[in-house]
Amino acid sequence: MATSSRSNISYHIRSLSFPSTSHPITLRVEAELNKIKTSATPTAETISNCLSSLEDLYKSVDELLNLPQTQQALSHHQHEKWVNELLDGSMRLLDICGSIRDLVSQIVENVRDIQSALRRRKGDSSMESSISKYTSFQKKMKKDAKRLSASLKQMENKIAGSALLDVDHHMSAVIRVLREVSAVGNSIFQSILLFISVPVSRPKRSKWSLLSKMINKDEVGCENQLGHIQGLEGSIEGIENGLERMFRKFVRTRASLLNSISYSQ
Repeated sequence: MATSSRSNISYHIRSLSFPSTSHPITLRVEAELNKIKTSATPTAETISNCLSSLEDLYKSVDELLNLPQTQQALSHHQHEKWVNELLDGSMRLLDICGSIRDLVSQIVENVRDIQSALRRRKGDSSMESSISKYTSFQKKMKKDAKRLSASLKQMENKIAGSALLDVDHHMSAVIRVLREVSAVGNSIFQSILLFISVPVSRPKRSKWSLLSKMINKDEVGCENQLGHIQGLEGSIEGIENGLERMFRKFVRTRASLLNSISYSQ
């Protein structure tokens, strides 16, 4: 597969444009955000690339939160409403990232079970058991993905519906940056949910629907399918690893935000 641009998940947020007098970190985040705004159909490769870009974005966000002027702005009582919004958003993203990470980890676990059954293939019932287990998991995964997608949509609507009023220049820039970075994360998570739900919504065209037909195939066919499943496992593991890194990054960013709020002159 040819490698496309580093980050190519689309999301429906207007382009950022901060004044040239904004802090260099703010302008850097703006540039990184605008690089991510290209469109592509979600694939394991594009999702992994976008998770890496999101991680880079949050490194800059942490730097922004640790600036003295940011810490001072966040600690002011008159900004309490916006601080609560940022805290709520950071917690929601952390929870959703953890839930999606767990779903993807379960997919990897099921893929490995199927691999083990393919390797054994000695007339026992391990293949049927593995496929049955994955089929049951798919049904649960579809419900979980739908619930998580609804939560992400709710977050998106909440952010879009609140205008910035009576906020100084730097605080306004911080809020806008965090909203836009959250929107990117929201879109990437939606893409992951779409990607992992495809086998459920389109079973006839799913790679998984072929597994149940492999039990009576010859050894060559089995080996070919094993190679295919191993490739699939590698792709999904890339997403799993990216989600694990992002989960840790969200934890650190939330810690930076809480530290900034407790800042005292």
